[in-house]
Amino acid sequence: MKVLVIDDEQDIRLIAQMGLRTAGVDAQVAASGPDGIRLARDWRPDAILLDVMMPEMDGYATFAALREDGDTASIPVIFLTAKNSNGLDAQAQSEGAAGFINKPFSPRDLASQIRTALGL
Repeated sequence: MKVLVIDDEQDIRLIAQMGLRTAGVDAQVAASGPDGIRLARDWRPDAILLDVMMPEMDGYATFAALREDGDTASIPVIFLTAKNSNGLDAQAQSEGAAGFINKPFSPRDLASQIRTALGL
C-alpha cells in the first residue's frame, strides 16, 4: 500500500511516515496542499491522509482540487484533524472522503485506522 500524508506540521508528517513504514506501508509526505496535489499526480498513492487545517490551501480546498483532477479523483482521502471532529466527519464523508482520523493518533495504529477507513 502507498499512502501520501499531506500536513503542514512537520512532526505529524514524520510520525505518520515512520508509523506507516513500520507497518510495511510505503509513505511519502507533502507540507502543503499544492505540493500534495503534485505528488499525488506523480506518485499515484493508494490513499491520502489530508490535514483539514493548513495555511494557503486548507484540506477541503485540497480535497476539492484532488477530486477535480482526473489523475487523482479516485484516490481515497482520509482527513486528519486536531479539532473536535463532531460534524466535520459527516461533512467530509458527505463530500466523498473515505474517513476521518483525529490527532493525536498512535503511529502504531495508523495503518490499521487507514485500512478500517478504506474497508480493507
